[in-house]
Amino acid sequence: MSLPWVAPAIDRSDIPLMAYCELVLRVSDGGLEQLEAALESAGALSVTVLDADAGTDREQPMLEPGVGETPLWSAVELHALFDANVDADRVMRVCSDATGMDLSTTGAWREVPDQAWERVWMEDFKPMQFGARIFIVPGEHELPAAARAPDAAVVLLDPGLAFGTGTHPTTALCLEWLDSLDLRGGSVVDVGCGSGILAIAALKLGAARAVGIDHDPQALLASRDNAIRNDVADRLELIAAGATPHAGGDVVVANILAGTLIEHAAAIVAWGRAGAFFACSGILPDQAEEVAAAFAPWCEALERHERDGWIRLTGCILRAV
Repeated sequence: MSLPWVAPAIDRSDIPLMAYCELVLRVSDGGLEQLEAALESAGALSVTVLDADAGTDREQPMLEPGVGETPLWSAVELHALFDANVDADRVMRVCSDATGMDLSTTGAWREVPDQAWERVWMEDFKPMQFGARIFIVPGEHELPAAARAPDAAVVLLDPGLAFGTGTHPTTALCLEWLDSLDLRGGSVVDVGCGSGILAIAALKLGAARAVGIDHDPQALLASRDNAIRNDVADRLELIAAGATPHAGGDVVVANILAGTLIEHAAAIVAWGRAGAFFACSGILPDQAEEVAAAFAPWCEALERHERDGWIRLTGCILRAV
């Protein structure tokens, strides 16, 4: 592994004690997992992996990885957060011993003031409308006038808990599609539920019940918390990915990445009945044909809709798995 970005030797003598200190390292040529593990064993409260070339003409778009996959850019920047009284020399020693690299004079420390991290970005999270009826509203924000209409489907969402808030084009595409359907009395299956935003919106639109499926236990917890916040927890069933399909849903929506859609097409379709409405998103334009082909045995002639460089495919499940 090479560390091409070398900062001056670390001198912490003039850094006042703050709530946290952060170590930033630029890493290339592999070895990322070992360095992450070493930082965590040295006491890191969190380790964040970013594209070291973000904001430059060398930036490499990286989508959410599939289960068991590790995203790698050609050069990554690690941000490791520590308590303010961290022993910087010990951190470097632990990392060097674990990776075989001499990190004693590389990287950069900076002080980080304490703040409510999970809510820092809430200042930019405002009520949003999707289609004619769906409104996504931060839990403590006043409802806009349009959201008080009798047929409004208002989803109160806590972004501190969320894995999806409607701000991403793929979520917006799915919300607009749900708004176009008559869900009254029906059942909806949300594959890759994240924050539960799609399942909860469906219930607010009149669905009798919904099922949310996700491989991440934290996503299932977030969905449950948001369902309680919206008074629909008694109608939302949450299931870990890999469970045997049993819902026979009237509507199936899967807002996940193309690779996962292709690999698990049969399992996704199996959650719906024959004749169920179906939509999937999280697809880039050059992936749309392959995703459509993966679902072709059960869903013919899927329609393509694009928003901000992302694709949603919609149609019906003509034959149950």
